[in-house]
Amino acid sequence: MTHPSPTRDTIVRSSLHRAGRLPVDPWTLSDDENLFDAGLSSHASVAVLVDLEESAQVEFPDHLLRRSTFSTIASIRDALDHVADTSAAVQTEASR
Repeated sequence: MTHPSPTRDTIVRSSLHRAGRLPVDPWTLSDDENLFDAGLSSHASVAVLVDLEESAQVEFPDHLLRRSTFSTIASIRDALDHVADTSAAVQTEASR
């Protein structure tokens, strides 16, 4: 089993703390706990998306803008990993 990058985990949980308006502390939630069951609204999930994009300096592509992407900390972290890795590959290619 691969352990998540602490930096990306921190980014995700910090964004949830700042923008998620959860009634519980996101630092106490398990990676696979359903965030919508924990109180995340659809509106707050958009605020989390914007906060993540600003914090990580990435842009989420349209195909990741789904409820399932923001349903757990693990799924958000996986999406952020994908976006960050894709962004890094594009930047590397562009610098050649």
